[in-house]
Amino acid sequence: MILLTGFEPFGGDSVNPSWQAVGGAAALLRGDGLDVETLELPCVFGESARVLEATIDAIHPRIVVAVGLAGGRSRMSLERVAINVDDARIPDNQGNRPIDQDIVRGGPAAYFTTLPIKAALRNLQIEGIRAEVSQTAGTYVCNHVFYSLMKTAAGKTGIRAGFIHVPYLPEQVLNGSSIPTMALDDMVRGISVVVRTALQTTVDEQFAAGAIH
Repeated sequence: MILLTGFEPFGGDSVNPSWQAVGGAAALLRGDGLDVETLELPCVFGESARVLEATIDAIHPRIVVAVGLAGGRSRMSLERVAINVDDARIPDNQGNRPIDQDIVRGGPAAYFTTLPIKAALRNLQIEGIRAEVSQTAGTYVCNHVFYSLMKTAAGKTGIRAGFIHVPYLPEQVLNGSSIPTMALDDMVRGISVVVRTALQTTVDEQFAAGAIH
């Protein structure tokens, strides 16, 4: 079983490309005969993590890929690390705005992805999909979900899990704007590549994909 999650719209947007991309990727992967479930998460601190954990407990996936929007990024970001802090620049969809709060009191400072992100990056590049390894998932609900996901996965056997950020869709950006976008089809194919790589790769590749700043 594979679980793909995206988010509901937030911050005044009418759509969230993460949820649209997850739906498309699930259809592609099901076409390959894979068993895939999707879950739309609320953009709400706390509730998003509870919904995700309950779903994992119910369906026992072997791979979980959570996807969120990072407006302003130009590439699919394969997130390396989730940190134990909520620090919200804007309120979530229920008006919560935690600042400098632990996600899990007394929990580890960070969790690392267990997806083969280097191998996935190489495969994405082969497919011509703009991608990168990212060293920060932010401090908003995406990082909250990523940290909670990895904490849940760490307590179970046989789950590989991680998080991907995607850019805006072209239709979300005004004509003439310099804000980068990505076509939905590229996001859909990209998520599918990451899942297939996770299914086929036991030990991740090692090559430079870090950041200076």
